[in-house]
Amino acid sequence: MNSKLDKNQVERFSRQIVLKDIGASGQKKIIQSKVLIIGMGGLGCPVAEFLTRAGVGTLGIIDYDNVDLSNIHRQSLYNVSDIKKSKVLVAKKKLKKINSKTNIICHKIRIDKNNLKKIIKEYNYVVDGSDNFETKFLINDTCKKFKKFLVTGAISKFDGHIFTFDFKDIKTPCIRSFFQEKKISDDILNCEYEGVLGTVAGIIGTIQANEILKKILDVGKDLNGYILILDLLNLNFRKVKFNKRKKCICN
Repeated sequence: MNSKLDKNQVERFSRQIVLKDIGASGQKKIIQSKVLIIGMGGLGCPVAEFLTRAGVGTLGIIDYDNVDLSNIHRQSLYNVSDIKKSKVLVAKKKLKKINSKTNIICHKIRIDKNNLKKIIKEYNYVVDGSDNFETKFLINDTCKKFKKFLVTGAISKFDGHIFTFDFKDIKTPCIRSFFQEKKISDDILNCEYEGVLGTVAGIIGTIQANEILKKILDVGKDLNGYILILDLLNLNFRKVKFNKRKKCICN
């Protein structure tokens, strides 16, 4: 791309360019970045919106589902007129209105180990906004294989959890090192079963977007080797360290 930001870019992103940790060089890194978001629900929507607003150049979005009335309270890109429409197609339309320069690539698919590895190769950073452990483990394993930077989020009730995994670092534990049980119930991630406050999704998704931008810019500290646990009912935030398990794919 052109070595200089154009006049429109300078004005559009002026409030973040002025930050000493970003500047014009940092903004160019954001524009050149390629981010894949898996799951365009309560987490994926705020991630996609804020990365688009920040100027991410290419954004891949994966989701097989259509918009449902029960999604509206927490999935911020959709409204009642979008019900029964494809989430990724609706999201693309809304995101292009925010920043027409962002290249939005839609993948209306159910991911599996074959199609995900083909898609993931095209991106530098991955965001997991899925709502079941089978998918989270698949994303984890694929990012590990291709040494991608992964930000994983999970929400339930008034609680949120965030991990970051920098798989270029051989010391990085993966999500399987944290969840040591062989079989984990998806009920704890099931909004239909457990419920969730809409604002929790917005907060966790926004933090996920923030972690991606920090990594693109190479600023601050990430959560590599830690989990951030947010109890938003009582405003308790904890950062808990975890290590590789001896018998884990991350070893």
